[in-house]
Amino acid sequence: MKSLKPRLMLYAALSLFFLPSPAGAVESAAKALAPHKALYDIDLIATHSGSQILNISGQMAYEWKPVCDAWVTDHRFKLFYEYADAPGMRITSDFSTYEAFDGSAFDFTSRRQRDGKMYQEIRGRADVGKDGGKATFTMPENVKFDLVKGALFPMGHTLEVIKHAEAGDKFFSAQVFDGSDEEGPIEINTFIGKPATSGAAKSEKIDESLLKAKAWNMRMAVFQSASDEEESDYEMDMVFHDNGIISDMTIEYDDFSVTQKLVSLEKLPADACVTPVSTPKKP
Repeated sequence: MKSLKPRLMLYAALSLFFLPSPAGAVESAAKALAPHKALYDIDLIATHSGSQILNISGQMAYEWKPVCDAWVTDHRFKLFYEYADAPGMRITSDFSTYEAFDGSAFDFTSRRQRDGKMYQEIRGRADVGKDGGKATFTMPENVKFDLVKGALFPMGHTLEVIKHAEAGDKFFSAQVFDGSDEEGPIEINTFIGKPATSGAAKSEKIDESLLKAKAWNMRMAVFQSASDEEESDYEMDMVFHDNGIISDMTIEYDDFSVTQKLVSLEKLPADACVTPVSTPKKP
């Protein structure tokens, strides 16, 4: 069964010659990010040849905000899978991260349940310095991954995507580690398209002021860093705003495609102890 990973948020593919962003560009992008809580409906829109999936439906709740010295995110998935030749399956998952403002450290934890029974728990920490870094899992034990020079964590990558979009670039790539599974860092090619408007339907539950931010059509192709496969694991089309909000998304796997539609959106207050965002360390 494929594991849906629609957000994360935003990753990109490997660049061995990664160049650090100018401090002003990164700090400007960081200041524009909007702490928020969002709810998305997830629905199947297509199946492909050989697929045994009849339907996928559910929701993803997402929260993001800065705290004293880091960005904190929390994702909660509730999904129901229906199959042609097997009983339906309810999957729930909680995934939380704590990412240092300077991009040097990243703590992650996730728990997944199948029909109410725990089947996976992940915990660990990753650190990156000027010459690269390492991700070390405490659960399960003895799982480690090397991270290349210039590797990013999710929020650091979000800032880089915004910076490249603002500069008018059409393509961006970087290795990203998000800790969402035991398969290690990913590589995603990000293709930046034309300016866009919000893809969300009008609703009293959506704070429209958050969707007035500048946005672009983007497509991201996700690859496993450890794989030699030339084809991506999955690809995403999205409307991505410069305040970090995704107002519409389609995720395409080999055997099915789903949409992620925004149905609720509200601002979150920032922590009182928030300090100015540090510029990511140069590799």
